[in-house]
Amino acid sequence: MLENIRISFRSIVLHKMRSFLTMLGIIIGIASIIAIVSTIKGTNEQIKNNLVGAGNNTLTVALCEGDWQYEFQYMGVPIDIPIIDNDTKEQLKELPEVNSLTLMHIRNYADGIFRGNAMVSGIQMIGIESNYLDVAGLSMRSGRGFVDSDYANFKKVAIVDEKASKMIFGSDSPLGKTIDIYGEPFTIVGVAGDIIKFEPVINTIDDYYMFSGRSTGRLFVPISAWPIINSFDEQQSVLLRVKSVDSMTVAGKKAEDILNSRIHNAEEVNSLKYKSDNLLEQAKRLQELSSSTNKMLIWIAGISLIVGGIGVMNIMLVSVTERTREIGLKKAVGAPKKTIMKQFLTEASVLTSIGGILGVLVGIALAFAISKIATAPISISLPAIIISVAFSVVVGLIFGLLPSIKAANLNPIDALRYE
Repeated sequence: MLENIRISFRSIVLHKMRSFLTMLGIIIGIASIIAIVSTIKGTNEQIKNNLVGAGNNTLTVALCEGDWQYEFQYMGVPIDIPIIDNDTKEQLKELPEVNSLTLMHIRNYADGIFRGNAMVSGIQMIGIESNYLDVAGLSMRSGRGFVDSDYANFKKVAIVDEKASKMIFGSDSPLGKTIDIYGEPFTIVGVAGDIIKFEPVINTIDDYYMFSGRSTGRLFVPISAWPIINSFDEQQSVLLRVKSVDSMTVAGKKAEDILNSRIHNAEEVNSLKYKSDNLLEQAKRLQELSSSTNKMLIWIAGISLIVGGIGVMNIMLVSVTERTREIGLKKAVGAPKKTIMKQFLTEASVLTSIGGILGVLVGIALAFAISKIATAPISISLPAIIISVAFSVVVGLIFGLLPSIKAANLNPIDALRYE
């Protein structure tokens, strides 16, 4: 085998230009596939990070009507759906995919927040338990968080995040200032911010409309003060912090099952169910939409590999013709057909392997060039590199088979007499 490889390299070196032109189809095909796969993987990672958020493995399970979150402020408190008690909370905590959880109330678009006579719009209001900030990946930037006495004494205090602080108070410090929430005065005691700073990557207008809604400011009040604002008790939502991004779907489904099993007279309220905001599943759907288009490009790029393989077969047939006397001499001294076949198959495989390696290098360079020119994210895929090189070897074996069979079947006498 080593001798066959040595002979193959010698033949390639002797015919440099011919060998390079033969490999060109393989190089172009492999380079195209590497560049496309790298772009697909980079785009998919961007979609995943944009939706899920880097390092923040949280998901919300909320009461929904159909596909939309139930709006308590407009539709009232539904009957036959109990609030989440401690036993249910413990069941959720015991899920193997869950690290921690907290209960909360949410108004995604609170319309009753005023500073003086000016209404503040675009604020998400959340009634939180004492461990909410830890579960949600938030920390205090200034002031203080909620303490036990705030919950025990139903104090009308609030925390804003950095975005809400700018929206309501501009550059002024919000600490100690009072805002009106649905007719009740609340004092701002702290400003919170995300522990891990993350902003979605916006490359297109579609990205802007998809992710711009995630920049809503948040205002937090103690969960015990929620009935003061809304004048009634209501079912809570659950915020889960899971152990990994990949376990979000499973954790969300299990949490849904636990919470929905507690709904009484389910046949009468079947339009109301707990559902998780399965951002990972949304990301997967977007990734599939992106990948389905790009997979067609991979198949088109694969055609150039077939063209390259035909070029390899053609040059190997030429090589067999050029070396007819050499083949005849080897067969005359007793070389079996198997030996002759191995020699030419090895030469074809070495030729396409070199083309595959060069194609990988060109593909990586091409991927980075596309990233710079089109501002498209890329992620180099090691499995794709390995598979591409292996595939190029297979192409050499397949398209080198016919020339090697022709060489092995030459009549030694006719081969020696060939001019």
